[in-house]
Amino acid sequence: MFSFIIRRTFYSVLILLGVMLLTFVLFNVAAGDPAAAVLGKNARAEEIDALRRELGADLPLFYGRYCKTEAFGAYKQGETLRPGVSLIEESSGASPGKKKYLRFRRQFPVGRYAYCLVKESHAAYVESDDSEVIVPAERVDEIRFFRIQESPWNSQFLRSLREIVSFKPQFPYISVLNFGKTITTREPISTILWRGVWPSLCLMIPIFLGELIIGLLLSLIAAAFKDTWLDRSLVIVSVAGISVSYLVVIIFAQWFLGYYYDLFPVWGFESFSYLCLPIIVGIFCGIGGNVRFYRTVFVNELNREYLRTATAKGLSPIKVYGKHLLRNAAIQIITRASAALPFLFTGSLLLESFFGIPGLGFAGVDALYNSDLQLIKALVIVSALLFIVMNLLADLAYAWADPRIRLK
Repeated sequence: MFSFIIRRTFYSVLILLGVMLLTFVLFNVAAGDPAAAVLGKNARAEEIDALRRELGADLPLFYGRYCKTEAFGAYKQGETLRPGVSLIEESSGASPGKKKYLRFRRQFPVGRYAYCLVKESHAAYVESDDSEVIVPAERVDEIRFFRIQESPWNSQFLRSLREIVSFKPQFPYISVLNFGKTITTREPISTILWRGVWPSLCLMIPIFLGELIIGLLLSLIAAAFKDTWLDRSLVIVSVAGISVSYLVVIIFAQWFLGYYYDLFPVWGFESFSYLCLPIIVGIFCGIGGNVRFYRTVFVNELNREYLRTATAKGLSPIKVYGKHLLRNAAIQIITRASAALPFLFTGSLLLESFFGIPGLGFAGVDALYNSDLQLIKALVIVSALLFIVMNLLADLAYAWADPRIRLK
């Protein structure tokens, strides 16, 4: 078993790297410039440059010495000249017309820099440390400026790796899941994650246990009374529960049980009474799918020989269904339960948002509203890590539930 855990851990690291690479492409390449999105169009160039350097958004994607900077602005044919960029016209002697030059003045200190001259898709880099750059306007279609860094390996991808695990000279010499700070509030993301774990657990653990226990009991009843009115009624109610929208159930429960009868508070996280209504809603919305799944599993087991043998020995229905049937269906139960366990930490987005529970789901929705890509990326990585861990635990549980399974 130890070798199996080591091997699965190695595979899990590869899977986590794949997830990180995918999130890196989505959030660092496709999402665009986070500094411009947060600060808006009217932000000063120095503010944009400072936020880019703090977030690492100015770094090259994988490898390179050039980092984006707004110290000189930029130029592209057809666009309005940005601050710090001016057009100079000079007489050209006997030739008719005037020559046009572009002057770029440095707006704030940036150290040694390079500028890229683009003409008909051909680019040339020029390094300098002067306070201004003058370029003939007719010789370029576009000009971009970059700050020169010492190490070409300092990139956005390496920064993403360091967010998962990095080493430091002080004890404990290793830092795990250090995602930096949020873009909007500048609060450490690790603080937000730890603060949201407890409310999410208080909400999702009762929902998970309620769905599992009630779903198993109703499924056993439906299987024991197969093809009777009770079985058909449970199937109809389960299908109806699956068909009703989660949002409709939340709104109806808040109005009917919260406002109309005033049985439960509908917003906040001050005591356990604030969790009663969202727990009821969560169990109601999830129990239909569990009953349909577990009933199918139990019905498939009804004609097995071990059940007929247990019945022929005179065992009570409680022992036949509650012991033998449940134990032999444990693999399917573990599979479904392990897929739902990671949501104990990430929480339910709709429940936490509509009931004002400050968990991880609420933090995720808030990050979506504020376009806080850094926090969203952290939640995606944490969710992927939880799924990987739960799959490993599920494989270990398979060996415990069925002695015939060998972990190799």
